[in-house]
Amino acid sequence: MKDNAYGPAQIIAMHGWAGDSRCWKPWIQATDHLGWHWQRGERGYGAISPHTPAWADDIAPEALRVVIGHSLGPHLIPKEVWQTANAAVLLASFGTFVPPARAGRRVRLALDGMAAKLGNEAGAREMLKKFLINVAHPEPPELLPAGPEEASLNLGRLRDDLEILRDCRGLPPGFPGGARVLIVEAGADRIVDAEARAMLRAALPNAEFVRLPDAGHALLQTGIASQVADWVQSLR
Repeated sequence: MKDNAYGPAQIIAMHGWAGDSRCWKPWIQATDHLGWHWQRGERGYGAISPHTPAWADDIAPEALRVVIGHSLGPHLIPKEVWQTANAAVLLASFGTFVPPARAGRRVRLALDGMAAKLGNEAGAREMLKKFLINVAHPEPPELLPAGPEEASLNLGRLRDDLEILRDCRGLPPGFPGGARVLIVEAGADRIVDAEARAMLRAALPNAEFVRLPDAGHALLQTGIASQVADWVQSLR
């Protein structure tokens, strides 16, 4: 480990589509002994109010600034946050969600079907139940953290962010070219197409890479928080 090139890390974390900020609670607990300063973005799909994260001014300027995003999460982080990040951890994520050619047609059809269900609460809940089964696979969905489906749904925000998902083309705006990057790929991912995963690796050829061959999109039961913590600490 380097000799304190940075102080304790400042973390901005963002959940993915149909998730919420409670998903980071186990991560915060796992890194409590490291003195990290966490801030969790929140899109407000359910009962929790939206929160747009920004780097804290009262943290030491030499603190390592790390963005951790799951799935769509990196694309929901403001450009101003990305521009001054030192490092990024991309969990089961992508640059372009809808790949070209045949795979892209299949993904677009799936997104169209999801959007059609967001016209009313009952349809949205039916769709989210199926979606979360695929998010958790190969683990049971009961292992997923509590999410917005437990409360009244913000259908408009879900619909708007589904459009963001459809329109993702390349890395998020402001993504820093000089940042250290860790890509964590789920080998059994049912949400992010294999071609989209390969496109992310190609867009970030210098990134460090961890592939979990038996993990699903939610990265359940993988111990990935500890692996990410070790990687972040190695940058200091």
